[in-house]
Amino acid sequence: MPGSICDVLPAAAALLGAPGAVDTLGLADCVGDRVDRVAIVLVDGMGWHLLPELARSAPLLASVLAGGTGRLGELACTFPSTTPTSLVSLGTGAQPGEHGILGFTLNVPGTDRVLNHIRWRDDPPHTVWQPLPTWFERLAQTGISARAVLPASFLGSGLTEAAYRGARFRPTQPADDYARQVTDELNAGPGLVYGYTAGLDTAAHAFGIGSPQWHEAAAHVDALLARLVESLPANSAMLVTADHGGLNVPPEARVDIDTDPRLAAGVRVVAGEPRVRYLHTEPGAAADVRAAWAEVLDGWARVYSREQAVATGMFGPVNPANLARIGDVVAVCTGDAAVLATGHEPPESARLIGFHGAATPAEMAIPLIVFNSFG
Repeated sequence: MPGSICDVLPAAAALLGAPGAVDTLGLADCVGDRVDRVAIVLVDGMGWHLLPELARSAPLLASVLAGGTGRLGELACTFPSTTPTSLVSLGTGAQPGEHGILGFTLNVPGTDRVLNHIRWRDDPPHTVWQPLPTWFERLAQTGISARAVLPASFLGSGLTEAAYRGARFRPTQPADDYARQVTDELNAGPGLVYGYTAGLDTAAHAFGIGSPQWHEAAAHVDALLARLVESLPANSAMLVTADHGGLNVPPEARVDIDTDPRLAAGVRVVAGEPRVRYLHTEPGAAADVRAAWAEVLDGWARVYSREQAVATGMFGPVNPANLARIGDVVAVCTGDAAVLATGHEPPESARLIGFHGAATPAEMAIPLIVFNSFG
């Protein structure tokens, strides 16, 4: 199943008979043509390369890895390997350069403002900042039900609208039985049902991949997936995927823009995230900033001009309207390094253990697991 996160919703839509949708992932080969409802569950942070470690605490995933149940394939997320970018790539089927959600935080062109996509509400307007149609909208326009079971706190946010607009939302509370909520939507009738769970990624950030807390979160995810598989109604399939993987960054592999004058010189706005930095420079300073960063981060990051970064194709085709959202200088960490910005970002960012965002296989490779109600 070669492909990317951009292919998941079109393939699911094709299973449901949506006009113009193409199943490039070959899903019909393993679920047949009797499917009239599809669940897509995105497990935040469940990278492909983490599956063997996850399996220690996850019996269902262990069975999948052993070939005992489901069908397992490898996909790639889009770059940067960060949740806002991936969710919008999933929802639209488009590359980041096209939809414009090019990182966890971005400079709003023409200002010194940094937009945090997780905290984004309605400024800028979501249809302006991300104007591409979603597959939820496309399905609804063809008369196919498209539903999303999401935490109530997500509703009305800019990111939710940018990634999922067109879906009929079922809000949930922390105390709700999430598996039951998703199953109820599947039982309600044909169509697409989307679900999302963040606990694994939260544990990775706060406690580190492989920590006891991360394994506890893995067990919770596995139990959720197992209940959903067991409850699949007739003529249904469930696709389980992720938005990115991750890795732990040790203290000695961290540098801080705001404590190193060589890195701070000439920088006007800092955006991106610790594994991918977008630097918007003072007038005329871009070349000097790029040279200084390349020297200081030699062996820790690849440092590009905006033009060089775009030319690599890492963002996919870039709409000219989105170019200015990319920094004048782009630094992409390699290995297990991270570039902190303690003077620009909340202090908890520097205390994280698990990170993602860059282009290593550990961050970019994601699974696609296909289950169906036919065994």
